[in-house]
This record gives sequence, C-alpha cells and structure tokens, in this order.
Amino acid sequence: MRVVWQILAVVAISAIGGRSVQAVQDKPWLSLVLGALTTVLAVLVYRWVVARTEHRPVTELDPKGAVPALGRGTLIGVVMFGMVVTNLATSGEYEVHGLGSPTGAVGLLGFMAAAAVTEELLFRGVLFRLVEEYLGTWIALALTALLFGAAHLPNPDATVWGAFAIAVEAGGMLAAAYVATRNLWVPIGVHFGWNFAAGGIFSTVVSGNDTQQGLLDSTTSGNEWLTGGDFGPEGSVYSVLFGVLLTLAFLWLAHRRGNLVPRRRRSGTPATLPR
Repeated sequence: MRVVWQILAVVAISAIGGRSVQAVQDKPWLSLVLGALTTVLAVLVYRWVVARTEHRPVTELDPKGAVPALGRGTLIGVVMFGMVVTNLATSGEYEVHGLGSPTGAVGLLGFMAAAAVTEELLFRGVLFRLVEEYLGTWIALALTALLFGAAHLPNPDATVWGAFAIAVEAGGMLAAAYVATRNLWVPIGVHFGWNFAAGGIFSTVVSGNDTQQGLLDSTTSGNEWLTGGDFGPEGSVYSVLFGVLLTLAFLWLAHRRGNLVPRRRRSGTPATLPR
C-alpha cells in the first residue's frame, strides 16, 4: 500500500498544482508564485507520506546540501540543452532573431519548476526507487525510463519516436543521476535546467508543447532528425546522443560509489539500498 499512497499523494499535488499554473498562463508573475508553491508543497507532501509509510528518514530529500545539489543539476541541464542548440545553430537549423519575452520566461520558470519537481518525485522518488528495491538498478532503470517516455505520448504533437527519445535521453539519464547521488535534488535540477533552457531561454517547443515564449526570439527548422520536428529538440538525435553520454557518466559514477543495486534475492528479502 505504500506505493499506492505515495503515488496518490504526488499525483494529487501534481494535478492540482499543474491545473492552477496552466489556468494563469497569461499572468506570468502569478504563474511563478503558483509554480513555486506547488514545488514546496510537493516536496513537503512527499517527505510526509514516505516517512509515514516507510518509517525512515527521507534521506533522498535531505534539506542539507539541497541548494548546491539543485544548482549543480540545473547547470548540467542548461549546459546539456545548450550543447544541443549549439549543434543545431552550427548546422543552420536554429536561428535567433532578437530578444523574446522576459515576462514569458518568468511564467515558464514557475511552470517548469513545478513540472520538474512533481515528475521527479513520482518517477524517480516513488516508482524507480521502489522498483529498484526489488528488481535492482538495471531493470528499474529500463522500466521507469520506458514509462517516463510513454507518459509524454498524450502531449500535443507527440510521436512514438519523441516518446522513445524522452525515455532514452531523460528517463534513463535522470534515473542514473539519482543512482549516482542517491538524492532527488540533482535529477530535479537537471530536469528543471533542461526544460527551462528549452522553453524559457532558447524558446523552443518542449515535448510537443508550445512553449516558445522565452528570452530569445528564435525559429527552429530543417531536418526533423536533427530538430525533432514538431515535438521539439528533445526529439533530436543530438539530444539522444548527449543524454546517453550523460547517462553513462552518471552510471560510471554510481559504480565507483557502490550505488548500483543487484536484483532481489530469491529469499524475497529486498536488496539493501545505498544511503
């Protein structure tokens, strides 16, 4: 039942917060405030429900060191998407025409923060963590990555390729970030940095959603394998490539730190997780 209660708690906050932020999309400052409230409430609810259902300290969301971990993760996400855009610009698929909408970027700041926090709490904090406990790191990574990609199929302009790309470059990478650090702050930061850079800075489509209202006035066009087409640069082969490389780097770090979890023993006892 702990899985059920944890999923219900996170999904409830995600649904209420997400709808609230979307309802005020035309009011950037209000969107920022509601997004911030959603992130704080989601973290508090996750910590409460996990502590109540698992009777343990919620070390994966330890406030100590949260700010530098979020900062590192955000920097990684922004740099990673910046590398994708740099490659697109070099090949002529991405062009900047001038300054975009600073107020639009403010609104996206709250929206992207709420999305990053709630999705990481659900997919890595609940699903990946509990599947890993019984099936080990590798199976948990593969299963939750595919589920994360499939969750993007209902998005506008979503494609099967786009969902697969998300599964590989984001689902796998973010789970690997959690395994390497054993905290949720880093994957939350990476997720936020990537999404905000895509929509709030470079003004590109994010996962098939029209979020082209960031700091730069830009257009993306050309070969769909490179640009991702209507799904946005997350469907680009550049994104998949950089996502795979970062996933491998995180998994290498996890191996060095002894953070990889083997499959559950036949006796039925869950594997001991690194803390």
